[in-house]
Amino acid sequence: MLSRRLILIARGRALAASRTEAAVMSKGWKVASTYTQRAKFHSTNLLKAETVKVPQMAESISEGTLKSWLKQPGDTVQADEEVATIETDKIDVSVNAPAAGRITELLANEEDTVSVGQDLFRFEPGAADEAAPKEQKSSEPAEKKDPTEPKDQQVEKGTPPPPSPTPEQVRKPDPAGVQGGAAKKEVKETSKPAPAPAPKEAKEQSAPTPRVAGSRNETRVKMSRMRLRIAERLKESQNAAASLTTFNEIDMSSIMDMRKKYKDEVLKEHDVKLGFMSAFAKACCLALKEIPAANASIEGDEIVYRDYVDLSVAVATPKGLVTPVVRNAEGMNFVEIEREIAALGKKARDGKLTLEDMAGGTFTISNGGVFGSLYGTPIINLPQSAVLGMHAIKDRPVVVNGQIVIRPIMVVALTYDHRLLDGREAVTFLVKVRDYIEDPRKMLLTA
Repeated sequence: MLSRRLILIARGRALAASRTEAAVMSKGWKVASTYTQRAKFHSTNLLKAETVKVPQMAESISEGTLKSWLKQPGDTVQADEEVATIETDKIDVSVNAPAAGRITELLANEEDTVSVGQDLFRFEPGAADEAAPKEQKSSEPAEKKDPTEPKDQQVEKGTPPPPSPTPEQVRKPDPAGVQGGAAKKEVKETSKPAPAPAPKEAKEQSAPTPRVAGSRNETRVKMSRMRLRIAERLKESQNAAASLTTFNEIDMSSIMDMRKKYKDEVLKEHDVKLGFMSAFAKACCLALKEIPAANASIEGDEIVYRDYVDLSVAVATPKGLVTPVVRNAEGMNFVEIEREIAALGKKARDGKLTLEDMAGGTFTISNGGVFGSLYGTPIINLPQSAVLGMHAIKDRPVVVNGQIVIRPIMVVALTYDHRLLDGREAVTFLVKVRDYIEDPRKMLLTA
């Protein structure tokens, strides 16, 4: 019996000692964990800080102009969120954040010329995720009210109670009602913090410059890279090509009747607006099969003929004229062409075109009629050999079967490179386009 008691006593002491040791150890770990967390917090930010460089834009583009910063130091970003925009002579390139984090430093200023591979900005990954819980914690109240207390006795424990009035303030009689109210109002107003005065520079910038009658002010604005490139290309075309323009008139009655009859059905079934661009594009594709020189180009001392049509469509944007390409337009129907043109036009107006969208092109259509143009001589988009210009539709008196009637007429122009096309081919091409538009059923009879 004695030995059994001694064994139980020894076991109890050993168990108590182990519990005490575990408590000491856990307390030590808690103390150590705070330092560990601090060290971890500081070390991860230093180790994870990244420098984002100017991305690769294209083989032919090595530099651009930093147009705008969409984020500033201290701002949080999500993965793939746009941080900056770089303008090149062809497209605008977006620089996105590689991961969620916080911007720490900008390494270039707006309007600076930046090259591919140059350091652009620094940021800390993961900082955006850490900021969210902190904001939630700060939004929570410091201490909740005790629901057991009466409502008239509930006071915010986090805020100190208002100071009790002094005996002098209690003894002082309140002046006349109006004056007393005014005094209270003054005290309330003086207790509020005065708003910070606005900087003078902001006022000066916001104030518009008054125009004086007879003033002769001049404003100089630096040309964008895209505008410089457009000017260079247009002048190059005028200097290199032997340009000549031929005109013709098209009676738009048939194609307008067809559009009026089927536009609602096409919009309902395909969610596409049926316009005139698809009809002219299809007519040009069929005419280019019969006049292949209008779809060719000169490369050195050789002429390159193509059995496909990559149709360049001129689109006006705030930054200049761009020509996205509809690939293999010869194999598309009206609805497919309209859908592709609408998609490319939206991308162009939003500044989302890529180099692949504008590369190539064998023939161009430019529709100046949407702006009200009656006549015009479009400029060839080198290395192409021809460009078709569409214009506004106007009611005009014409002679039909010996009778004067009013018909909707469009004047079309074909500017062609006389080095490749002779007058006979150019005029024949334009006449075929006219015939297809005046009787759209002919397009169904051509293979």
